[in-house]
Amino acid sequence: MRDLILLGPQANQPRVAEALRRLEIGGTVCAITAGWQERAGELEALREHLGREVLHLQLYQRTEDIFEADPELFQAHRYRQNRLRELQQYYRQRLSRYLEVSRWLATAEGDERLLSGERRDALGVVRQLDDHHLHRLDALRQEFEEEWRPGQRAAVRKQTREVSRLLSRCEAVLVAGGHVAVLLNRLRLFDLARLIGDKPVIAWSGGAMVMGERIVLFHDNPPQGPGVAEVLERGLGLYQGLLVLPHARSRLRLADPVRVSSFASRFHPLHAVPMDDGAFLQRTAEGWRSVGELYRMSRGGGLERVDHL
Repeated sequence: MRDLILLGPQANQPRVAEALRRLEIGGTVCAITAGWQERAGELEALREHLGREVLHLQLYQRTEDIFEADPELFQAHRYRQNRLRELQQYYRQRLSRYLEVSRWLATAEGDERLLSGERRDALGVVRQLDDHHLHRLDALRQEFEEEWRPGQRAAVRKQTREVSRLLSRCEAVLVAGGHVAVLLNRLRLFDLARLIGDKPVIAWSGGAMVMGERIVLFHDNPPQGPGVAEVLERGLGLYQGLLVLPHARSRLRLADPVRVSSFASRFHPLHAVPMDDGAFLQRTAEGWRSVGELYRMSRGGGLERVDHL
């Protein structure tokens, strides 16, 4: 079983060095910061925090180099991304209406013997839509892979060989946060789940999100538009059973029992786990253990403290 540690945001309370100590990793590590256009300052701060050599895989820049060398692949990738965005818009419109009904029923007053069945059915419709959306995304991704086979194209193979060479020098892989869709696309292009083999992984914020089986975007009080949690994509699947939620206390109304219950029930059996500053989850043979307090969103409508998952 791969050693895996998931952390909360690192800007205010960095714990990557502690994670490496717990895994007894003393050598060189590789870093992935492809969630945004890569910034040298971010990498230097990580090196200073760790006090060791950190090799940068530069997946963002490598992707730009691939698209410059292979404009045909770039055009095909852009077309696919436009289709994915269009599909997300259709899903988002349907989802907002289904959730509006589900939330209305959650607080409606009347005969509970009648309401309970309506509530279950309304939530079931939302869950079916989430699954339907994932299947549509799978189909678009498979169509692109079968037609273009990016991993077999010369520009991709060239960069992948260099990434593999760097990984061979590392004892662990660190995956930072950022824009999760950008990060996921880069990781998939280089088939990172395969390249890293059984190396330990330490991931935080958006990096922790993309390592799981399902990526959910969430914000109950966004600057614009209604607060609707939406399924974005499947993740890389390096772990199962968890739905990690970075910055949960600022983005979710965790004191609202209706919203907490709806969120936890919608994504059950995944454990919806708030991951704020200082959060630290380590996978062990017995399950997930927290270094510090651990909570999950409960279907009963609150935050439930647990010892392990």
